[in-house]
Amino acid sequence: MINYISLLVALSISGVAAYYSIVGLATIFAGAWYPVIVMGIVLEVGKVTTASWLHKYWNTANRAIRYYLTIIVLILMFITSMGIFGFLSKAHLEQVAPSAGNDISVEQLDMRIERERRRISDSEAVINQLDSAVQVLTDAKRIRGSSGSIAVRESQKEERESLQKIIDESFNKIQEFQDEKSLIQREQANIEAEVGPIKYISDLIYGSNSTNDQLESAVRIVIIILVMVFDPLAIVLLIASNTGLRKPKSKVGRPKGSKNKKSFTSMDKRGILKINNNDMR
Repeated sequence: MINYISLLVALSISGVAAYYSIVGLATIFAGAWYPVIVMGIVLEVGKVTTASWLHKYWNTANRAIRYYLTIIVLILMFITSMGIFGFLSKAHLEQVAPSAGNDISVEQLDMRIERERRRISDSEAVINQLDSAVQVLTDAKRIRGSSGSIAVRESQKEERESLQKIIDESFNKIQEFQDEKSLIQREQANIEAEVGPIKYISDLIYGSNSTNDQLESAVRIVIIILVMVFDPLAIVLLIASNTGLRKPKSKVGRPKGSKNKKSFTSMDKRGILKINNNDMR
């Protein structure tokens, strides 16, 4: 029973590995998606078939053919591992790609916010200058008249309104930028939560507060470990199950005393027939 289970597990692992490998190879050669898929399926089936054939006819096959097919199986295992590596790497990059885009977006929003703040600061500086001019006239007790502070303030009304409009618009834009920045930061927090486990692995390998480069290196290490055990396990388990299925069943011995004992007759010197006691049992 275990041999059939091993065979089923081996074929399942091989099928999953083939899927990952074929999709990964098709991603690498995206310009010929369907041809690469067809090629990958044929090669995966050929690899499993060749491994089974070698195991069965290893002792009787021609030495040159035997060694050649062994090398081919190893190369196909490497190709499968390469495809799996590409598949898993692409999955990781798709997961963290928005993070890089979010960092750029946050930087651009910070620059826009800073620009609006400078507009506010410049407008307020001009308003302060206008207020200073009026204050000078007020201190000189020149309040009324065409050159008095009241007249000067009235003449500044249009300019003051224009400056205040600039300030209000800038404040509104800053609020919009801040809201957009908050959305991006929440999205970034979700992405960081998704990649949290690999960050713990990175901290385990390189120590706490690992850098982004060390995080990417940790991802590659994990992928390499998966690749090293994926397809090789499928092939070895397939060969092991074939070995178990080909092994002859052991003969179950009969219970002691269950064999029929041969009876025989003999004749003594006097010519009297003598019967074996086993025949009477």
